[in-house]
Amino acid sequence: MEIIYRGAESIIYINIIDNQKVLVKERIKKKYRIPAIDNKLRRFRTREETRLLTEARKCGVPTPKILDVDEEKCTIVMEFIDGERIKELLSKCKEENMKKICFEIGCSIGKLHSTGIVHGDLTTSNMIFKDGKIFFIDFGLGFFSKRIEDFAVDLNLLYEALRSTHYDILDICWKSILSGYIKEYKNAKEVIKKIEEVEKRARYMERKR
Repeated sequence: MEIIYRGAESIIYINIIDNQKVLVKERIKKKYRIPAIDNKLRRFRTREETRLLTEARKCGVPTPKILDVDEEKCTIVMEFIDGERIKELLSKCKEENMKKICFEIGCSIGKLHSTGIVHGDLTTSNMIFKDGKIFFIDFGLGFFSKRIEDFAVDLNLLYEALRSTHYDILDICWKSILSGYIKEYKNAKEVIKKIEEVEKRARYMERKR
C-alpha cells in the first residue's frame, strides 16, 4: 500500500488487488464530529461521489471505473489511471495540441453540466491524459445541481486555477475551453455571463478585506 495523498477529508493510496494496480479513496473519521453524524456524512459523501463518477462516464466524460464500494468503511476502489496530468502536459505541448486539449476539456465540462454534475474542484491537476483521452478525477467536492450559478462557480474555479498555474498560456487555454463548453452545453452563454458576476463579487470581497 502506497499513500499518494493525505488530505483533510480523505486518504488516497495505491493498492494491488488480483494483480491489478488500483486506487483506493478512504474518507477519514473526524473526531470533532458526533460519531453517528460523522459516519452518516462520510457514507453519504462516499455514495454521492460514486454516483457522480458513474453518471459522468454515462454522459461521455472519461473517469476511473468503479471496482468496489464499501459504504461501511467509506472506501471507493477504482481503476488507477496511469497517465500524465494535464497540469504538466499543458506546460510543454505545442500551441495546436494545447488548443485541442483545452477544447476537449471544455466539451467534457459542458457534458457534465448538461447532466447536472458540478465537479467542485476543476483544476488541471484533476485531469489526466491517457490513450488520447482526458480523464476527470476526484469528484469528492462534487454535487448535482441545475443552478446556473453553481456551474459558473465550477467553471470559474478552473479559470482561477489556470491563471495560477498557466498564466503565460491563459488566454489561449481559456478561449479553447469556452469553445468546447459552448459546443456541448446549451446554456453555456448564461453560465459565462454569470461568471462575470461571480468574479465581481470575489473582487468586492477582496477589497472589503
